[in-house]
Amino acid sequence: MRFSFLLAAAAVVAGVPAQDFPATRDQTSDALGFTAANDYGAPIPPWEPDHQPGWYYGVGPPPAGLSVVLDSVFCLLLELLLGFHCPAPPPHKPQPEYVQTFKNLTCASQDNSYQTFGLVDTVGDCQAMCDSITGCTFVNSYHDVNGKDGSPLLTCSLFTECLTASTADNCGGQTQADGSIDFIINSDGYCKKTPTA
Repeated sequence: MRFSFLLAAAAVVAGVPAQDFPATRDQTSDALGFTAANDYGAPIPPWEPDHQPGWYYGVGPPPAGLSVVLDSVFCLLLELLLGFHCPAPPPHKPQPEYVQTFKNLTCASQDNSYQTFGLVDTVGDCQAMCDSITGCTFVNSYHDVNGKDGSPLLTCSLFTECLTASTADNCGGQTQADGSIDFIINSDGYCKKTPTA
């Protein structure tokens, strides 16, 4: 209870009225776990079994089961607790400081320079997330079609090294809970001209 009071007090100092700061224990726990040490909520990369996205960044409701959602309360918690600055609200357009290194592949990149992955609405949103993660140099956005109903969301993987099509060897093929086999389409890679500081 005392910790919640301290967070509410810090929110007021930050200019957010206490009544507008209904941070739950789960949101606080998620915010404290949103660090580079646990790959920003996605410690298992998307090419490994049992992977789960660590976050959703977009304008729609969060997908079921995601513990980290970049909403206003969560972003304020990140700012207050960890000094992490969330990107500006979406939607974003692809940014000119990124150079496309591959386009429309049916496989996604996998590399030891992996930082995190989550779900986004647009390529621009993926680039905005890269702009907020220290050391991020490369984004790989793609549709990981898993499940019979599919999803309009893009998977957004972030890396510290610039990658090329030669690293795109994660082609799906994993059996899903509903018995379908996932596959990857529209895999695009973008290298940032200057890594995020």
